[in-house]
Amino acid sequence: MKNKKVAIALALLFAGNMAFPQTENQNEMNKEINSKTVVFIHGLFMNNQTWNGWKTLFENQGYTCYAPANPKHQGCPAELRENPPAGLESVQFQDWINELETLIGTLPEKPILIGHSFGGLTAQKLVESGHAEAAILISSAPPKGVSTFKPSFIRANLKVVSPFKGKSVFNPNEAKYKKWFHSSITNTLSRAESDSLFDAFAVPESRETPRAATKDIAKIDTQKPHVPLLFVGGLDDVIVPNVLLQKTIAKYSDPSSIVDSKFYAGKDHFICGEPGWEEVATYCLQWLAE
Repeated sequence: MKNKKVAIALALLFAGNMAFPQTENQNEMNKEINSKTVVFIHGLFMNNQTWNGWKTLFENQGYTCYAPANPKHQGCPAELRENPPAGLESVQFQDWINELETLIGTLPEKPILIGHSFGGLTAQKLVESGHAEAAILISSAPPKGVSTFKPSFIRANLKVVSPFKGKSVFNPNEAKYKKWFHSSITNTLSRAESDSLFDAFAVPESRETPRAATKDIAKIDTQKPHVPLLFVGGLDDVIVPNVLLQKTIAKYSDPSSIVDSKFYAGKDHFICGEPGWEEVATYCLQWLAE
């Protein structure tokens, strides 16, 4: 009964408006993206190692790339699972934003931001505050006020943001969390493929960071003019289902600003790190060059 009440509370907390799905939209306005600097922003439960392939691919195309680890995420994922960094439980969404703003402030030009999952929401915040030349938002967590009542969404997220867990670290080091990782993040893969990605990339996470999605810090002014945005997602995503991306896209309403989208059938939440990521990365490169 307690779990049922928590699930209902979470759904109400995240409640938003409905939207109709689409598979792709390409805006015909000229993007004029001149920056050759890219900052990759990883999401929750991962660190910057998820971007290794992308960084190499983009550098081979002439981009200068940065892929920082968010606070308390530095190091080998397996070692982080064994020994979560002291203070990780206190890391806030604002800490992610602050460190990235500091990095961007040292760069010779405004960068292109490429964010995955909660890193996508972070990129949206940085776009809002004028810190980007353009942004690519992959499986992006939605801003405050955008959600869904899909049971799979609630199940996938409840394990992490449950208020009954207090201010603690979500550490997927126990074997049971490999099942959660497979059902929530890599659900289109075999269990063996998922377990391999878990071993390579999964890290402990502050529960405080994703809880920010229901707070004012996660609000985005989607009516103001903004730099070009590309939303990318998998139609089989569970933890950030496609309907959430569609609702977020619909919120961006400035007629003079570009909001493009690309969705992939048969792909899940981790489309930037699992087999086939090259197809997604190549499309993103093409979008930037058009």
